Amino acid sequence: MNYTELKTNIEDICENSFTDAQLAMFTEQAEQKIYNTVQIPALRRNVTGSLTTNNKYLSVPTDFLYTYSLAVVDTNGAYHYLINKDVNFIREAYPTPTSVGLPKHYAYFDDDSFILGPTPSGDYTAELHYGYYPESIVTANTTWLGEEFDSALLNGALIEAIRFLKGEPDVIENYEKMYLQSIALLKTLGDGKLREDAYRSGQFRVPVS
Repeated sequence: MNYTELKTNIEDICENSFTDAQLAMFTEQAEQKIYNTVQIPALRRNVTGSLTTNNKYLSVPTDFLYTYSLAVVDTNGAYHYLINKDVNFIREAYPTPTSVGLPKHYAYFDDDSFILGPTPSGDYTAELHYGYYPESIVTANTTWLGEEFDSALLNGALIEAIRFLKGEPDVIENYEKMYLQSIALLKTLGDGKLREDAYRSGQFRVPVS
């Protein structure tokens, strides 16, 4: 289902006309809810970056949504996977600038960066495997979600539209049930079918600083 078809379905089912801005709002709200609820293996990337001596921060990609894994590649090419912690743990475990070495832990510091512990004692390569926030179907017209799981997108958008119209609670509840069924199927897909080494080997790789 592309965006043109999605807009038509929303208006036909609601038996109401909406402005373009309203339809975009319903759709983007549904997308945000779905992408923040389900980890979708089809929407993941591997990127490489550089860790520099005495710099405990690593830039986060602009489309970052959640982490699958973060690894440091040492000078021998060996991968060392970091353990995710919170910022307070990093600061307490590695309280001084002299707490340096091969990083073992990381935390999501802010919208732009991870913080590492201990602080890198040398220059290393980092590899981040992460879920990303894709371009909205509103601007792309076709997306993986619209093509592969349009039921989740349509029902999610319908919930927003019917709430906007102050629809009857039982009608909203009906679409919420259908939406949750779609999300359950999407989670099942994410937990099994797409988690294959063959898929991962074909992931898009881009450099990050």
